[in-house]
Amino acid sequence: MEATASARYLRGSAQKARLVVDMIRGKDVNQALAILRFTKKRAAGHIEKCMRSAIANANEIAEKANISIDPDDLWVRTAFVDRGPTKNRRRVRPAPQGRAYREQRHFCHVTISLSNDAKPTAKGGAPEVEAKPAKLSESKRRKRGGAVAAPRARRATPKAQETTEVQEATAAEKPAKKASKKKAKTEE
Repeated sequence: MEATASARYLRGSAQKARLVVDMIRGKDVNQALAILRFTKKRAAGHIEKCMRSAIANANEIAEKANISIDPDDLWVRTAFVDRGPTKNRRRVRPAPQGRAYREQRHFCHVTISLSNDAKPTAKGGAPEVEAKPAKLSESKRRKRGGAVAAPRARRATPKAQETTEVQEATAAEKPAKKASKKKAKTEE
């Protein structure tokens, strides 16, 4: 079953409303309402109102068809924003260098369609899974402030093993040399 609601002549440009609508497309109704509730965009309140209208339309369609539906099973099937009329006012706004801009008021139309059918699957038949973020290199993670794993230990080659053994031997001898120098100074 599918239910649709549209809100027409909403104040604000269609481009700004699309930023909000893109966040809720394909989500469950409860998750979409939570996103709209806490989004700090002016269009979010109007889109939330349209979403609640679509939920009410789904309940009404189900009652008329004598079907019981759970609103928690609904998900946003389609959501899009169309550009509405632009009101070109005679009023002018101040602009630099003594010029004036005409005031333009933008409007948009929002349409949301909800469904309680199963969500579509990917080509392979497996259920659709959200995309994982691409792995970043260590330098990019450092720039973004993320945690960086310790560099991998290199595989020891025979030559590298020899040099490490020599370094360890010299490191062990250094304290012994220092101790002998101290003894020689105290004896003098």
